[in-house]
Amino acid sequence: MKNILSPSILAADFNVLGEQIKAVKEGGCEYLHVDVMDGMFVPSISFGMPVMESVRKQSDLFFDTHLMIEDPDRYVEEFARCGADGITFHLEAARGSAADVIKHIKNTKSLKGETLRAGISIKPGTPLEEVLPFAADVDMILVMTVEPGFGGQKLIPETLDKVRQLREYLTREGLDTDIEIDGGVTKENIMEICNAGANIIVAGSAVFKGDVLQNTRDFLQMIGG
Repeated sequence: MKNILSPSILAADFNVLGEQIKAVKEGGCEYLHVDVMDGMFVPSISFGMPVMESVRKQSDLFFDTHLMIEDPDRYVEEFARCGADGITFHLEAARGSAADVIKHIKNTKSLKGETLRAGISIKPGTPLEEVLPFAADVDMILVMTVEPGFGGQKLIPETLDKVRQLREYLTREGLDTDIEIDGGVTKENIMEICNAGANIIVAGSAVFKGDVLQNTRDFLQMIGG
């Protein structure tokens, strides 16, 4: 299973966003993590469709879209139209059946004409058992390693136990579902994260603060991506 770095533009300098996105691609990245917050499911408000639509015009990276919004089912087609390649929603935010949201995502095409990749996420306080029934139906499970809503937080060590347990479960069930982690990733803890079983790594400040190109290359060298 390939290890992938997914830099989060939540931590980017929007004054030079286009240049920084080019830098992560030059560094070898294939993914770009887009955090969408609505001020309801999480306290913060980030950005939405206009930003994604603008960035899509200048980038062919995989848009790993993380919806931290209430009732995400409402906006699946809109985010696909604006450039999402994958949509991850929070189990805790689905008003109806999470299975229906997954089906909706997987029945929607991206701008590239491909089926959207479906992901489901859980907060640090949500028991792992609540997401396991959907493991065979999604392409990815995102385990939040900080409380969603704010960048720059420190990784909660106990969340890596969830990652280990999830990887053991997926292996036991013969599933090749990706495990993504988001929150508090640094060059100092990246190897512990990968060893726990995560293979898609979201990093924000650790990529976009300082030399973006060099940070990207450093991370990819460390994870073997």
